[in-house]
Amino acid sequence: MRRNEKVNLMGLTFEQMEAFCLSIGEKKFRAQQLMKWIHHQQVDDFSQMTDLSKSLREKLAEIAEVRLPRVITENISRDGTRKWALEVEGGGAVEMVFIPDGRRGTLCVSSQVGCAVDCSFCSTGKQGFQRDLTTAEIVGQIWLAGKSFGPRKNLGQHPVTNVVMMGMGEPLLNYDNVVDAMRIMLDNYGYGISKRRITLSTSGVVPMMDKLREDIDVSLAVSLHAPNDELRNELVPLNRKYPLAELLAACDRYSASRTHKHNTITMEYVMLRGVNDQHKHAVELERLLRGRPVKVNLIPFNPFPHSGYETSKRQDVLAFHKYLNDRGVVTTVRTTRGDDIDAACGQLVGAVKDRTRRNERWQKSIFLRTEQQGSAL
Repeated sequence: MRRNEKVNLMGLTFEQMEAFCLSIGEKKFRAQQLMKWIHHQQVDDFSQMTDLSKSLREKLAEIAEVRLPRVITENISRDGTRKWALEVEGGGAVEMVFIPDGRRGTLCVSSQVGCAVDCSFCSTGKQGFQRDLTTAEIVGQIWLAGKSFGPRKNLGQHPVTNVVMMGMGEPLLNYDNVVDAMRIMLDNYGYGISKRRITLSTSGVVPMMDKLREDIDVSLAVSLHAPNDELRNELVPLNRKYPLAELLAACDRYSASRTHKHNTITMEYVMLRGVNDQHKHAVELERLLRGRPVKVNLIPFNPFPHSGYETSKRQDVLAFHKYLNDRGVVTTVRTTRGDDIDAACGQLVGAVKDRTRRNERWQKSIFLRTEQQGSAL
C-alpha cells in the first residue's frame, strides 16, 4: 500500500477514530489510546505506543500514519512571539503564530493555503489561493507548536491554551475540515480546550455562520473593518455578496444561540489612516453596533509593501476607542505582537504555488462557492 493511501490518524475526530478501529477489527476503546498517544503525548511513531500490542502496532504501520506538515522555518520575536512557516502537500506553505501572555498561550492557526477573500489591507490575500488545508494539517499546527516546547512534565498542561482560527484563509470556506479540527481541539481525548478559548474569525460568510451555530459551540469573531457598506465593499469584497444588514442579522442569530454569559461576538476593526479611523466612522460604528452583545477590537494596521495604506495616528486610535467606550460599546486596542518577524495581524503570507491565479477569477470562485454552500443548508 502506497504512502498516500494510508489513513492519516492526525485528522480523525474521536468518533472517526472509533470507526477506524472497528474497520480494522479492533475494539472501540483503542480509539482512546490512539488519541492520547497522538494528541496528549505527541507521539507520531506507532512503534513507541507501548500499551498497544506488537501485532497492532505492526498493522497500524502498514495501513495508517501520523503525518504532519513540515516545519520550514521557526522565528522568535523579541517579545516572545513565535512564527512558523510550514510546508504542506502540493508545494504550498502556510504560517502559524504563537503568542505567549502569562499563563495563556494563543495559537493563530491557518485554514487555507492563501486566501480567496482578498481583503484590500491584508497581505495574505495578495498571495492568491491554492487549496484548503485538511483537518490533519489544521490540527497538526497545534501538535507542532506543542512539540516545539519540548517534553512536558504534566501532559495535561499543553502550551497552547487558546486557538484562534484567524491565520491564513477564510475558515468558513473550508467548513467541514475546520469544524472537524475544532472538534478535536475541544475533545478531552484531543486537546481539551474550552469552547470559550477557541475562536473562529470570519469575513462574513453568512450561510456558513448560520450552519456553524448549529454544529459546534465556539466563540466567533467577525472581520468588520468598516461601519457602512460603501467602505466595506472596498475593504472586504465579500461584503458585496453579504452586506452589513445580512452580516449583522447572522451575528444576532449566532449570539442568540449561545449561552447568555458567553454570547459576545468580537468585531475586528483594522485602523487605516484617513480611511476608516475618523470621528464620523466612530459615530457610524456606534450606531451600527448599539444594543448588540459585541466587543470591538481595534487593530493597528501592520504595513506591508505596496499595500497603499498607512497606520492610523495614535491619537486617532485613542479618540476612536474613547468615543465607543464612552457610549457603552466595549472596545479594546490590540497590542501589536511579533511585527519584527512579520507575525502580526495581516502579515502572514506563506507561499502559494501559483500566484497568478487570483483577483477576478477567485472573486467569482468565492461567490459561486458561497452560493453552493448556502443552497445546501
